[in-house]
Amino acid sequence: MRISDVLKSKSADVVTLTPDTTVRDLIAVLAEHNIGAVIVSTDQATVAGIVSERDIVRRLSSETNVLDTAIGDIMTAQVQTAKPDDSVDDLMRIMTEHRIRHVPVVVDGALRGIVSIGDVVKSRIGQLEFERDQLESYVHTQ
Repeated sequence: MRISDVLKSKSADVVTLTPDTTVRDLIAVLAEHNIGAVIVSTDQATVAGIVSERDIVRRLSSETNVLDTAIGDIMTAQVQTAKPDDSVDDLMRIMTEHRIRHVPVVVDGALRGIVSIGDVVKSRIGQLEFERDQLESYVHTQ
């Protein structure tokens, strides 16, 4: 299965915020969209970084005024990305090795989507259910 298959089953909308957005505003966006991370971008097309709930929590443990900090100051700038034709297995390896839950999908430097660990699990369950159904069908016709 390819990442493009996973993207087909979800909304094409990717939430992006500019680096000068405050953490307070980021929290509101995360809650509004029921998501765990956003792409940081100056033009909604390129990936400058990614910021997640984990980034907020890490800063909260050492800074009391983090809510008024710009997300550009707490984002992860070295972003692991994937391409639509990459395999989901490769994506799972990236997520596991780097201990990340969200991976932007990029084509020629332009943002095309984002895949979360939840998306990967959902696609994997769907694949396993299909295989199970095929095996059951095969066994019952024998």
